[in-house]
Amino acid sequence: MCYLDTASKPSLGLASRPPGFGSEATIERFGTGKTNVRSGVWALQEDRRAVSHLKKIPIFKTLSANELTTLGDNIELSEARRRRVIYMPGDPGNTVFFVISGRVKISRVTPDGKELTLAYRAAGDLFGELCMVDGGPREEMAEAVEDAILAQMPREKLDKVVSEHVEIGFAMTKMMIERRRALERKMEDLIFKDVNSKLAELLLKLSKSYGVDDDRGTMVAIKMTHQEMANLIGSTRETVSLTLSQFKRKKLIQTDSRKVIITDREGLRALI
Repeated sequence: MCYLDTASKPSLGLASRPPGFGSEATIERFGTGKTNVRSGVWALQEDRRAVSHLKKIPIFKTLSANELTTLGDNIELSEARRRRVIYMPGDPGNTVFFVISGRVKISRVTPDGKELTLAYRAAGDLFGELCMVDGGPREEMAEAVEDAILAQMPREKLDKVVSEHVEIGFAMTKMMIERRRALERKMEDLIFKDVNSKLAELLLKLSKSYGVDDDRGTMVAIKMTHQEMANLIGSTRETVSLTLSQFKRKKLIQTDSRKVIITDREGLRALI
């Protein structure tokens, strides 16, 4: 098992990134090399720590302790700081990533810098799985939106695990089908629904995944900018800001330090 220092690889050059896309801080890339926790990066020394992390990945839940230990020899653990790009379109698709902690954004970026967020991957999720199909280059961008710990495994190693454990192959197939359906529904929403409907549906979905009880209603317990919301629903920051203000005037929501509190769930559902 290897441990990656994400700070040691140089940033992607300006000439290599989509024109107009972010700043140098935004496109800082993954790196390699061992260091220790005191220097600000991860050096997890014991194999049992790797096994503990792998146990948190749902598709590996049927593996025994010995099998998880063997699997741990084939992974690399790394820290991805917030806003660090994990891979870009065109990068080699030779590894699959597993989120141990934190949150990763998967998106498509146009040459002129426009972005559409496809999904977020949280603890227990995997991403970059399309390389299992043909091993072709990446078509999407993956970026840490929170400090994250990731495990990555070479495509050929995971392919071997899948061939030896039918239940893991079935779980991955089911996951990929569900993600395909979710993407198809997203495309339908982008085409056929207006901003009010899309934003209301987004807030309800976020409350289901991240909602916590609050005296005022249900608080979405993650901070999300208006631009991030706009990227999720295929809109603009200005339109999202205006629509959220309308929701507040109608007493459907409240806001508190970039967090949304849903005060009238049925009122939002009526907009969908």
